[in-house]
Amino acid sequence: MLRLLACLFAIATPLIAAQPNVIFILADDLGWSDTTLYGTTKFYQTPNVERLAQRGMTFTRAYSASPLCSPTRSAILTGLSPARTGITVPNCHMPQVVLEATLPKKSAADQKAIQPTPPTRLKTEYRTLAETLHDAGYATGHFGKWHLGPEPYSPLQQGFDVDVPHHPGPGPAGSYVAPWKFADFDSDPDVPDQHIEDRMAKEAVAFMEQHKDGPFYMNYWMFSVHAPFDAKKALIEKHRARVNPKDPQRSPTYAAMVESMDDAIGTLLDALDRLKIADNTIIIFTSDNGGNMYDKVDGTTPTSNAPLRGGKACLFEGGTHVPGVIVWPGLAKAGARSDALIQSEDYYPTLLEAFAIQPAAGQIFDGHSLLPALKGGDLPGKAIFQYFPHSSPNVPAWLPPGVSVHRGDWKLIRLFHGGEKGAHRYLLFNLHDDPGEQNNLASQKPELVQELDALIEAFLKATHAVVPVPNPAFDPKQYHPELEGKPQAKAKAKAPAKDDGDPALQGWKARDCKATVKDGIVSVTNIGFECFLGFAAGKHSGPTTAKFRIKAKAGTSHFDWVPSGGKAQRVLFTLKGGGWEEISVQIPAAGPLGIVRLYLPMQEQPVELDWIELRSENGVKMTRTEF
Repeated sequence: MLRLLACLFAIATPLIAAQPNVIFILADDLGWSDTTLYGTTKFYQTPNVERLAQRGMTFTRAYSASPLCSPTRSAILTGLSPARTGITVPNCHMPQVVLEATLPKKSAADQKAIQPTPPTRLKTEYRTLAETLHDAGYATGHFGKWHLGPEPYSPLQQGFDVDVPHHPGPGPAGSYVAPWKFADFDSDPDVPDQHIEDRMAKEAVAFMEQHKDGPFYMNYWMFSVHAPFDAKKALIEKHRARVNPKDPQRSPTYAAMVESMDDAIGTLLDALDRLKIADNTIIIFTSDNGGNMYDKVDGTTPTSNAPLRGGKACLFEGGTHVPGVIVWPGLAKAGARSDALIQSEDYYPTLLEAFAIQPAAGQIFDGHSLLPALKGGDLPGKAIFQYFPHSSPNVPAWLPPGVSVHRGDWKLIRLFHGGEKGAHRYLLFNLHDDPGEQNNLASQKPELVQELDALIEAFLKATHAVVPVPNPAFDPKQYHPELEGKPQAKAKAKAPAKDDGDPALQGWKARDCKATVKDGIVSVTNIGFECFLGFAAGKHSGPTTAKFRIKAKAGTSHFDWVPSGGKAQRVLFTLKGGGWEEISVQIPAAGPLGIVRLYLPMQEQPVELDWIELRSENGVKMTRTEF
């Protein structure tokens, strides 16, 4: 009751009874040319994205906050630039907890600038859109990819009542088509080869049904179309028959992934219509960054962002120019198009202004309200910024650490200390005349460069950004400017010696973590989101009981077995936490177990194991490992 009263006082005009629902659909790695919205693809089929466009306003100049996913996700939730939060790379699945950006003292000798070390978590001190709407009486649900930190930084600690599948990783666990490897999210047993988007959309629809009387705020943040690249076999074959070898978009697997993504959007739209709440539901659809141009699938790149230059992980247009549609019944004209300049930070303040909700005390935004554009007007003089103080030399069209500003038709990229004697270097493009960014006009328009760079400088100071500085260890002899913008193959690592593991682990091997034995106890640290101890079960087959004594935080994890030549199968177990406990897991194997894997819950403190035991019903001797 106190929370509701506080919320009511924070609202300038009481709109609680009439507040619309909000659905935020965020695609992962979906490029500007990956939908049929802009006339740039003949290969991909996105009829449900077109349905969205017919119901709302399509933005021709929508941008992500960053050319990478986690920074953009943080910007959507906080309304703050990655320059302010410091989250500038997608490292939020890493086991180390880092909450503030820092600057190392030096860098490699071939680097002109020292790049910041970013945080690995979205701090809970930031007031998220979910928290604000929750306090305004909204039910809140997050479905899909998060990638801003595991507990205690998961959606459940950032304002959401529901989080499905509660997964901290950068992509789907294992594959898109079942069986998956999520800790507690299985496919429907009566649906063979179920796609993760089909299953997740079903859960999202159930949430909508539960809260159809509203209001609700729901993130449907798809895993699609991020790696790994796999899809329904029938869809792959369908698109394989449509491939034009001369089209740069020619991966049938990626086309199938796009179709499953689009099908999920159709599932949500159908549910809105069936529940008769479409007229009271705002839908925002966009992507976290541009299309992937550096991985390989079907003998080609996953997609092409043509006519834009570059793609994911670079500051050229292919990295940040993304599709954008806002459906807002009663405000945005159905089927309208807008050339207004918008980006990820804008959605939060837009919703607050529309709902007449005042920001919390001391809360600020780097984004701006889009209401004038949604009403059919302009956003005169608006500038947007993308801060990416990193280089990605394995990516085509990569650039040294930089920051960009868009204003009107102009775009300026500042490359930190990339010029002579530590000075910045600049790339200036007129995107109206040169959308492919081929003609650098910086030397021809020095006054415009100075004007736009002043905007960049003001932005960096306002956001208190941790910015690159000249590298005192820089050696000009090791610097090769001719390699800029050309993908550099990763150095081939030497073949590793046979990994027999730590003898103290007695045949168990640690993956995505570090395991050490002391005084008969295994201590597991540096726990990644796919941390496990693996063991060749050899003689064990058929129904088997796995037991172990463990000390870890409360949570759910799983014990897998991988038969030779087969797929991993899984049994869940639950930890109460708080001290030592013995866990017993029944493995319903029909044949040899092959490899067994004890997955450990991701957490900051070490997980401890005393012993692990395998006992099969086939009469073989029990295997018990006393560490």
